[in-house]
Amino acid sequence: MARPVLPRLRAGALANSAREFLDFRSRTTSYQPLPSSYEFLSSSTEHEDTSVSKKPKRSARTAIMVLLIVLLVFIGGFGISWARTDSSLTEYPPLIDATIDTLIAGLDNKKFTSVDLVNAYLARIAEVNGTLYPVTEVNPDALAIAAKLDEERSSKAIRGPLHGIPILIKNNIGTDDGMTTTAGSWALMGAKVPSDATVVEKLRAAGAIILGKTNLSQWANFRSSNSSNGWSAYGGQVYGPYYPNQDPWGSSSGSGVASALGLALGSLGTETDGSITGPASLNNLVAIKPTVGLTSRHLVIPISEHQDTVGPMTRTVKDAAYILQAIAGVDPLDNYTSAIPNTQLPDYVAACKISALSGARLGVPRNVIELRSDNTTGPVVEAFEQALKVLRDAGAIVVDTEFPAALEFRNSDVPGRVLDADFVVNLKSYLDLLTYNPNSITSLEALRTFTQSSPLEGYPLRDTGIWDEALQGWNNTDPRFWPAYQQNVYYGTEGGLLGAIERDHLDAVVLPADFASSYAATVGAPIVTVPLGSYPSDMPTVANEWGLLDVAPNIPFGISFLGAKFTEESLIGFAYGFEQRTLVRNKIKPYVAPNTELVDVVQAR
Repeated sequence: MARPVLPRLRAGALANSAREFLDFRSRTTSYQPLPSSYEFLSSSTEHEDTSVSKKPKRSARTAIMVLLIVLLVFIGGFGISWARTDSSLTEYPPLIDATIDTLIAGLDNKKFTSVDLVNAYLARIAEVNGTLYPVTEVNPDALAIAAKLDEERSSKAIRGPLHGIPILIKNNIGTDDGMTTTAGSWALMGAKVPSDATVVEKLRAAGAIILGKTNLSQWANFRSSNSSNGWSAYGGQVYGPYYPNQDPWGSSSGSGVASALGLALGSLGTETDGSITGPASLNNLVAIKPTVGLTSRHLVIPISEHQDTVGPMTRTVKDAAYILQAIAGVDPLDNYTSAIPNTQLPDYVAACKISALSGARLGVPRNVIELRSDNTTGPVVEAFEQALKVLRDAGAIVVDTEFPAALEFRNSDVPGRVLDADFVVNLKSYLDLLTYNPNSITSLEALRTFTQSSPLEGYPLRDTGIWDEALQGWNNTDPRFWPAYQQNVYYGTEGGLLGAIERDHLDAVVLPADFASSYAATVGAPIVTVPLGSYPSDMPTVANEWGLLDVAPNIPFGISFLGAKFTEESLIGFAYGFEQRTLVRNKIKPYVAPNTELVDVVQAR
């Protein structure tokens, strides 16, 4: 059977807009003043429909139009043409490497403003979004919000370390603003949530700017049995930035690519099993997959109440800790958060100590490494063994351990059946909360009918196999669910991660990131992932049926620290100690990256 050819799908009208952008830039020969935020929005109105006349109409102008039009006016208007000096690069941190601390310093010293940051990030999004498609839409209010936060900073009313810092969020996290929450599907286009998701509410309260929403594997990789990581009907196919046609992994694909390229300070992703840590690994990032219940899932489009969690994806451990500090905590609208052990959260930022590894007892489940190794994982395992030496040299005690049920777990259909059972019920619970539901998507059955009948949804090339299976089985209110769930829990307790931690008196388990996620998923345990290395220049490429490569020269991979529930503080410390001793991220460069920097925006005022 011939391999299907992956279409070069575009996010909304990005294909036409990219061509218009290039045409406009070629006609722009002189410097133009940088538009104010008001002029940005006015310009978008004047140019409406120039590139989308053949696209499906939507019930209202959405934020993606702002992305496609506002950014073209912005970049075409002022052009990036002058030479940067060494001193300017020192004063204005390169955005692909910028940290919260360096941005705070610049903001406090009035080198730039949050409006400057938003403008720079918007320009960077426009530069790469027609190639890699990581962002589905930008917040039409971002500049106004940034201006307000700049005023607060001027009056010394600073909310915290995230004050005025732009962050992107995955497009399954609800926002009650001018953006949509679609999970990558046209089925929810125009649907409205009653309020911001709790994690968004917390970010806004901390002063963060929600810059936009990132593309994802549609329905968080929970629709098709034959689709690709990073594809959604609404957003197109995300590509990783480290090799042409790189698989971005999923489902937080756009969040991974956007954070890797400095399209925002960082991003939020969601994980059921590997959807934060996987894209982080393949995009040279740090990620924290929190314990289920540490961060609220209220108004986040669900898969499984037992496994879903929301966490940060950033370029450094400390930045991830800053964001986790802002979004963690008890929420009466998500009863799983009531399991948080103490009313006072740990200081996750303070956990970032170079000495954290000293005396830590870390386990290596050798049977898992053997089980997961194949003819492509040699460089990963080799780098992992070198990492263990770094950990020992830092004072950690590294011992071998075992997950007794690892083989049975790998061959079991129980984990999938548990997720199916949760999804049918949990999805309906989310849909019931919508205040506006223009396509009347009230159940999984209705969603499947829409998907199979809409020409926009890529069906039947990309099937609905996961939903078909879920609808044929039982849900989590059925008596058959409980024994299946208990079996699933066994794979993560006595048969796996938590059992090994208890038996061998471990502080954490370490694994190559690409081997790790499932062993924490079934019990909702936390993971912190940091960069470990990349495939060598002579590595043969391996493509899937969609032509995407997750094995090729320069594609990164990570190392994961897994712990017992609510041990994020310790895991962050271990990850920080490893990160600071290796600084792997600085050694792996993307093949494509945006050029706009803060200095360009500041000098163009």
